[in-house]
Amino acid sequence: MSRYVTRERVHVDRITTAWAIRRFIDPAATFAFVARERDPGRVDGTPFDMRGSALSHRDGKVTFEVLLATHGLTDPALARMAAIVHAADTGEDDTPETAGVRAVFDGIRDGLRSDDERLAAGFGVCDALYAYCRERTNEGGAT
Repeated sequence: MSRYVTRERVHVDRITTAWAIRRFIDPAATFAFVARERDPGRVDGTPFDMRGSALSHRDGKVTFEVLLATHGLTDPALARMAAIVHAADTGEDDTPETAGVRAVFDGIRDGLRSDDERLAAGFGVCDALYAYCRERTNEGGAT
């Protein structure tokens, strides 16, 4: 079991990254949350989506995309999900699909009191989004 550490008040990229860690990399992973200013080199665990950490935004990719590449996760449904997560996190694409995902994760961040609650709610959304992407991928990429 590994411990992963990220910034508090998790949102779309950090929630989906934690979901992918738990679902595809380490089912027993635990998560801790620290202040934004915290030095990733001084946390007890593997930091992600923290300034200066290896597992964070890099080369125009959000942390979720970096995680998939780092761990060789090439499932086409995950790739489709990554495009949605990227757009929802960066605001670079405002399609109804990504705007909806962003709105749901905004509600999770703003409506729940703790990051553990945010992860729990977000993981259900991630399961649904992954199923949506898997179904669309199985249809030959139709949107």
